Amino acid sequence: MTQCIALLRGINVGRAKRVTMADLRVLIEDLGYSDVRTLLNSGNAVFQASRPTVAKLASAIEAAIQGKFGFPAPVVVLTARELNAIVAENPLLQAAADPSKFLVAFVTAAATLEKVKPLLAEAWAPDALAVGSKAAYLWCAHGIIASKLAQAFARVTADAATTRNWATVLKLQATAGRSRNAA
Repeated sequence: MTQCIALLRGINVGRAKRVTMADLRVLIEDLGYSDVRTLLNSGNAVFQASRPTVAKLASAIEAAIQGKFGFPAPVVVLTARELNAIVAENPLLQAAADPSKFLVAFVTAAATLEKVKPLLAEAWAPDALAVGSKAAYLWCAHGIIASKLAQAFARVTADAATTRNWATVLKLQATAGRSRNAA
């Protein structure tokens, strides 16, 4: 079994697209996955899957959400090993003094990161952007809402990326690490 993490984009923001975490757990269990745990109310789930293909897992969860709740929700799925690599690769860790202003952007495909690379040529100070092999890292010095970098990043990536603040990323890593078979 492989420990996997599902990150849903755009649920439980305002009054639209509401999904309780209990319903999300049941939905993922009904797809045949086990040891399903959720984190926070923003669409984070950790679960076990045998021989996972992350793109197929994401598609299955997206289809189940559409079928059960009647709205689309893009999903990024990664393994615990991939999450560990993303955390270890973080090139902006020294700049991220406040985890609520530091985002990790998870993408559905590596091609999305290629679309982001032109943003590296622009001056964003005091904000900062780095692009890793499987994620992008955004430091928003004056907060995420006020960040021109975060706004530009959202325009470039659209629904192909979902972000989590650094504190949430570390909580997901710890939750995924609790499995005795975190692969």
